[in-house]
Amino acid sequence: MLVIPGQRGKDLCDQHLGLTRRDLLRVGGSAMMGLTLGQMMTLRSGQAAEQAGAGAPGWNKAKSVILLYMQGGPSQLDLWDPKDDVPDNVRSVFKRIPSKVPGMDLTELMPKFAQVTDKVTLLRSMSYTPVGLFNHTAAIYQMHTGYTADKVSPSGQLEPPSPKDFPNFGSQIIRLKPPTEPMLPFVMMPRPLQESNVVNKSGTAGFLGRAYDPYYLFPAGDDMNMAKMDSIKVDDLQLRPEVSSSRLQRRARLRDLINQGMPVIDKAVKSYDLDEYYASALNLISSGRAREAFDLSRETDALREQYGRNTFGQSCLLARRLVEAGTRVVEVVWPKVANSNAHSWDVHTGLTNRMKNESGPMLDAGLSALLTDLDDRGMLDETLVVCVGEFGRSPQRGVSTSGNNNNDDGRDHWPYCYTAMVAGAGIRRGYVHGESDQTASAPVSDPMHPTELLATLYHSVGIDPQTIVYNHLNQPRELVKAKAVTSLFG
Repeated sequence: MLVIPGQRGKDLCDQHLGLTRRDLLRVGGSAMMGLTLGQMMTLRSGQAAEQAGAGAPGWNKAKSVILLYMQGGPSQLDLWDPKDDVPDNVRSVFKRIPSKVPGMDLTELMPKFAQVTDKVTLLRSMSYTPVGLFNHTAAIYQMHTGYTADKVSPSGQLEPPSPKDFPNFGSQIIRLKPPTEPMLPFVMMPRPLQESNVVNKSGTAGFLGRAYDPYYLFPAGDDMNMAKMDSIKVDDLQLRPEVSSSRLQRRARLRDLINQGMPVIDKAVKSYDLDEYYASALNLISSGRAREAFDLSRETDALREQYGRNTFGQSCLLARRLVEAGTRVVEVVWPKVANSNAHSWDVHTGLTNRMKNESGPMLDAGLSALLTDLDDRGMLDETLVVCVGEFGRSPQRGVSTSGNNNNDDGRDHWPYCYTAMVAGAGIRRGYVHGESDQTASAPVSDPMHPTELLATLYHSVGIDPQTIVYNHLNQPRELVKAKAVTSLFG
């Protein structure tokens, strides 16, 4: 029996959408009716026929996504999942405090977040078993793309970004769910994903082409410059005074006419998706919408103080302004390189001071303010907020798990059990998913793989996680080989 993929009343010619693995299983009898598999795939370049998640809890609730990416790997024991009856070298140096939700205790580093836990779900059973070395870059790549890296250097680090890479999740989203506003579709700030000299691996559109790269807002200045967001420059979004909007539109029409007579050149640059890139840039420059969204001075001093007058806090505030203006995906990368010192989550040494006086207060203020602000504005119902790192930290302090040197005031890498936070877009409020064991070493219930979190994110924006995309070799691949955890929605 031939099944023509597609929903009733849905256009099957949307070129930007993909195919699900389920559709591939339905083409068996199509050849005898004159349709080859390739023709069927072309016909079905729209969304999956019977979306696996359509109608399920949380499906298509999120109009936008904000990822707060804690590169470096925060310690679950010292933030989200404190343990008491454990050996001294496991117990956090920080005291346990209750939160607004019974059973969702935190450490004393998170007093402000403790007052908004009724808006969030904590995932205390994030877990995966690494293949080979579980270094930062490999784990970051998995979390952002849903795939493990092909090549790892002898030091454990990956090769630099490549056009062959799997795309960042945000690039996949804006391709499959393109924006409807003249607004930057995907913004990454305030610095690239980075471990040592491997910069921005999994922070690009990879084989999708540069048209789907994020807009990189990386203000100049050292990571320790807490006021760097006050010096944002978006000159590439500025229309020069001598060029009017109508004049720019005329130039665009002239360009289109020239291109019509230059099919050879068009064919040569086709892989760069320049038409889409140019059109997007033109709309942004002529509308001015993005420039206004980047202007943090439009916010009150009181609100800016609430977020925290530092790079992370102001990035969270800017994330809210961007999604409010129509941006589909915003990624806020923790503004300190993985495997670095002050303010970094990679606490092999100096855990007590760094978490108490540096990273902890910034996360507490920025995260709690973002959730409160979104909710007060009625935006949390349509905005999915995710806060997660590439892994957690070892239960025992001073023990090496990755070949790094650790002292008794430090914890090593630990992908086997850690905590993430999700909120908004129908996510259950005041809920804890999964449970860790007595020392936060392993899940004892409902383990959740990073790819399942990514699948849940896709599901939330109305994209079937098993939608087929084609890599640089034109091979079909699922967006992510995992299913959404719909029990997170209520």
